[in-house]
Amino acid sequence: MNASMRPPRDSLPRQPKSPRPETPRPETRGESSAADTHDFASLDARSLVAMAEGTSLHTERSDPARKRWVLPLRLTVSAVMLLVLYLRIPEFAWGDLVPDWSAATVAWAAVAVIASVIAVALSAARWQRVLHGLGLAIALRILLPITFAGQFVSNVLPTTIGGDVLRVSRLGRHTGDNAGAFASVSLERLTGWLVLPLISWTGFALDANLRGLGRATSVALTIGAVTLLGLIVILVAAGLPSLGGRMVAEAGWRRFLGAVHLGVGRLRRHPLDALGVVLAGAAFQLVLCGAAFAAARVAGINTLSFTAILAFYPAVLVAQVLPLGISGLGVREGAFVLFLEPLGVPPENAVALGLLLYLLNLIGSLVGAPAFAAGGPERSSGSTTATSG
Repeated sequence: MNASMRPPRDSLPRQPKSPRPETPRPETRGESSAADTHDFASLDARSLVAMAEGTSLHTERSDPARKRWVLPLRLTVSAVMLLVLYLRIPEFAWGDLVPDWSAATVAWAAVAVIASVIAVALSAARWQRVLHGLGLAIALRILLPITFAGQFVSNVLPTTIGGDVLRVSRLGRHTGDNAGAFASVSLERLTGWLVLPLISWTGFALDANLRGLGRATSVALTIGAVTLLGLIVILVAAGLPSLGGRMVAEAGWRRFLGAVHLGVGRLRRHPLDALGVVLAGAAFQLVLCGAAFAAARVAGINTLSFTAILAFYPAVLVAQVLPLGISGLGVREGAFVLFLEPLGVPPENAVALGLLLYLLNLIGSLVGAPAFAAGGPERSSGSTTATSG
């Protein structure tokens, strides 16, 4: 083309530049932790279903209106329960809630905190046994920080679900098996609770005086019976091929029941795995009873025997997980008043024991703060490892 016939440079139409595609920046561990803080404060049951189906957590958010009223409502319930206790106790003095600090009191408080931390480690060991029963070989060094982080979330952060959701998410991200992680956490809770009624009934069997305390004895025995019966029904139903077996290939909660079905079936075929789960669960709950015994000494309840703790504290543990208040506040203290007043424990000391256990558990949960801030473990290169058999 002749140069004289070319149009001037300025007259050439300019093509708009297409925007350069942005390369997504890799998420850092700190950003992941920040996302965890936001997500776990707003998760609901739909998010658990999404995890079991392998979908993204960020696409399943709870109703914003629900998030606005759930926390204030639960705080109100706890405050009302504590107020009822305050009005029910004649000549209530706030000073009675404060322990008389001495060298012995500090030592008992340290024992309670250390026992609470040991209990969390035993919970991780119990979880590992359940995972083994599901055919997943996960090292304890992986499960320990996840368990401590979950404990921190359950006791410190105002979440709607708690630390179990964090455990499901982080283990599922590590193994690539969200459904297996979901089933393992749920089955661990169920199998762990099987030993609570047994511990309670052992306490009553060891001390005949505890069997004649009227309503306190009746309520504790009833809670144990209902708990054991309910958990057995769930495990048996999930273990039946006609129920849980039909849901192995399903999705959502049905997929979860199918995974529990496989776990229950494997534990039946491998009694040593089942025994390991029960023993780890019993050790976990007994250490919690030891922490409660030490806390009672801190609260000035020096006449409370360990058999009384064995008989009544499991019922308190069951009652305090009811979704009524925040971290069992109000429910736990009311249960202690009901169970310990017939033993001659002043109501204000029983309330102080409940609040002290919450405070000591809160202090022990701070051990999990670094694990929570650091984020979960990296994705396993070999994904999940199935055990033989």
